[in-house]
Amino acid sequence: MKKLVLKRVLPTTSPQEGYRIAYHDELNPSQLQAVFHTEGPALVLAGAGTGKTRTLTYRVARLVEDGVDPASILLLTFTRKAARQMVQRAGALLDGRCDQVAGGTFHAFAYMLLQRTAPADRPAVSILDQADAEDVMNLVRGTIDVKSLQRRFPKKQTLVAMCSRAVNTMTPVSDVIAEEYAQYVDLTDPITDVIQRYHRYKRQHGLYDYDDLLLHLLATTQDPAHGPALRARFRHIMVDEYQDTNVLQHQIILGLAGPNGNVLAVGDDAQSIYSFRGADVRNIHAFPESFEQCRVIRLEQNYRSSQPILDVCNTILRDAPNMFEKELFSDRTDGEQPMIVACTNERQQSAFLVQQILELREQGRGLTDIAVLVRSGFLSFDVEIELNKAQIPFRKVGGMRFTEAAHVKDLLALLRITVNPRDVIAWYRLLLLQPGVGPKTAQALVDALSEMSDPLHGSSLEDLPGGRKITVLVSLLRSACTAGSCPDRMQVLAEGYRSTLERVYDDHAKRWKDLQTMVGIGANYATTEEFLSDIALDPPSETLDDLGPDDGEDEFVTLSTIHSAKGLEWGTVFVIWVNEGRLPSSRSAESEASLEEERRLLYVACTRAKDVLVLTYPSIMMEWEQSDVLGKPSRFLDSVAENICPRYMLTE
Repeated sequence: MKKLVLKRVLPTTSPQEGYRIAYHDELNPSQLQAVFHTEGPALVLAGAGTGKTRTLTYRVARLVEDGVDPASILLLTFTRKAARQMVQRAGALLDGRCDQVAGGTFHAFAYMLLQRTAPADRPAVSILDQADAEDVMNLVRGTIDVKSLQRRFPKKQTLVAMCSRAVNTMTPVSDVIAEEYAQYVDLTDPITDVIQRYHRYKRQHGLYDYDDLLLHLLATTQDPAHGPALRARFRHIMVDEYQDTNVLQHQIILGLAGPNGNVLAVGDDAQSIYSFRGADVRNIHAFPESFEQCRVIRLEQNYRSSQPILDVCNTILRDAPNMFEKELFSDRTDGEQPMIVACTNERQQSAFLVQQILELREQGRGLTDIAVLVRSGFLSFDVEIELNKAQIPFRKVGGMRFTEAAHVKDLLALLRITVNPRDVIAWYRLLLLQPGVGPKTAQALVDALSEMSDPLHGSSLEDLPGGRKITVLVSLLRSACTAGSCPDRMQVLAEGYRSTLERVYDDHAKRWKDLQTMVGIGANYATTEEFLSDIALDPPSETLDDLGPDDGEDEFVTLSTIHSAKGLEWGTVFVIWVNEGRLPSSRSAESEASLEEERRLLYVACTRAKDVLVLTYPSIMMEWEQSDVLGKPSRFLDSVAENICPRYMLTE
C-alpha cells in the first residue's frame, strides 16, 4: 500500500484560521488573492492608490508564517528604501524573521552577487555613478582624433546615453543610433569604436557602471554553475513596479525564476512613464505570456482619491490602446468635482493658482498638502514668481542631488581610492585639484598610475613626472588607509581636504557642513566598501536646497514635474499647462508609443490628488508684438464629459 502523505492546501481567496495576522480583516478580496498566491507565476495589476505596498508587505509576512525560509524570498524594487520599508513593515506585523528577506534594487542585488561570486584574489572594484561614467567616456573619447572626422561628434553625455540604451534594450549600438540619433548615422563606426573602448577601459581598471552590474547579473543567471544555485536559493521572487523594467531587467527576471518559477510581479501599465530611462511598457504586457499558467490579479479599489477624481482618471485612460482593462473605484463616493479651467494666458493662470492656494489656506488646508504639477520644470517659472510675490512658501522638487555636489564628489573620490587604488577617474579628479597640476600633467600621472598594480602602496609616486606636486595628496590617502572604521577614514580625508575646500570655494563654511553630514552618514556603515556601494547605487534623495538653512516656515506648496511626483500624493493637486503641445508635448507626435506615454503622464498626475483636482490651460500660449500663439486643451481631455469634470473660463 502506498504511503499517504499530508500536503497542506493553501487558500487562494481567503485565509485559513491559525495565522497570527488577521489577513481577512486587513485586506480586500483582490489583495487577499495576491497575498495567498504561493505556487507559480502571477501578475498583480495594481492601480494607483490600490495598496500595492501593503499587499507586498502582507505577502512577505504570510509566506514567513507558512514556514517559507525568509532567506529564500527575494524582493526587488526600484529603490532600496522601498524594499527596506516593506521588510520592516512585514517584521512589525510578524517578527524578526522577516529581516532575513533579501531585498533591494536590481543594481544592489547585482552588486551583492558580484561580491559573492568574485574570485578571492580579484582586485577591488569601483561603482561608477552617471557623472563618473561620463568622465570615463570623456577620457576614452579623447583617444580618437575627432578633428579628422570633420563632423560634430557626440559629447560624453550622448555617448553614455547611446551605450546605456543599447545595453538596456539589448540592441546593437548601430540600431540605437539609426532609430534615436539619426543625425549621427554617418559616424556609426567611430561611435561604436569609442563605446567598445569605453567597455575595455572599465574592465582594465576595475570600474563598473550601472549597466555592467545588470549584465553581470544576467550572466550569473545563465551561468551553468551559478544559475541553478541562484534559482534554488531564491524560491519566491517578488518584483515591484514591473512597468518600469527595461528589456534587460525582464530577461534577468526570466533567468532568476526559470520557466515555471514562483515569481510575483506587481505593477501598473497605466503608470509606465519612464521610457527615457529605458523602461518598456511591453515588459508588463508580455509577462503573462512569458510564463506558463500565469495568474493575473487586479487591484482596483483605490484608497487615495474620491470617486469624482477617479471618474476623470478612468476616462482619460479608457481610450488608450493595448492596455490591461482596469477601472478604479473608491468607497469615497462624495467629494468635490474636478474642474478644467481655461485661462487667458500664462500670467492669468499663475494668478488663478495663487488665488486658489490662498483661499484653500484660509479654509484650513495646509500648504504642504497642495501641489502644482507640470510636464516640464520650466513651465513653473511664472508660477514661482507669483508665489514669491504673494509670500507663499514653496519647494521645487528636483535640483542637484546632495551627492552630486562637487565638494561631496571630491570627498567620495578620496574615499574610493583608499578602497580601489586603480580607480583612475577618482585619481584624475583629485589630481586636477592639486596646485600646479593641469590637465596634461594629470593625464600623464593617470597613465603612469594605470600601469601599476597598486598605485597607492607601490613604488614611490614622487618619482613620476609631476609626482612631487602630489606628495601631500598621496600622504593623506595613505594615512586614511590606516584608519579603522568608515567614519574615521572619512574624517581623516575630510580634514586633509579642508585646505583645498577653503582654497577652491568661497562658500567653504557651508560646504564643510555638507562634508560633516557625509561623515555622519558613513557612521551607519560597517565597512567603507558597503558605504561606497550604497552611495553609488542608491544615493540620498536630498538636494542641496533640502539641506539648506531653515527659512522658518513649517509648511510649503510643492512644485514638481509629473515624473518626480509619481508615488506621492496631496489633498489638492493643480495640473497646469494641460495644453496640446505641452501635455502631450510636441515631440511626442513622433510615434504612437510616445503619445500614449503622454496620456499616462496625465493619468499619473491626476491620480496624485486625494480631494481636489484642478486642470488648467492658457488659451494664449505665447504673446508676441503682432500676433499670439493660441493654445487649446490637451486632446486627452476631449473624452472627459462635462458632467464628471465641468469646464470653466476665467474672466477679469
